[in-house]
Amino acid sequence: METQQLVKMANQIGAFFEDMPDREQAKADIANHLKKFWEPRMRKAIVQKMDGGEATDLSPVVREAIDAHRGLLS
Repeated sequence: METQQLVKMANQIGAFFEDMPDREQAKADIANHLKKFWEPRMRKAIVQKMDGGEATDLSPVVREAIDAHRGLLS
């Protein structure tokens, strides 16, 4: 799957959870959503793209969620 498509989908998920009052819970919910609904290859790809500097358009909350919950996403 293309980087732009992964970023777009991840940002849509992030937008849903971003306004939660508890930022830590929002990040956990984003990671849990990715774990539950994304195929392993998609999760691996978004982490690799982020680490490689290719997913620069990821929203801050999604980036933080991926960083904080890497173990869940692998």
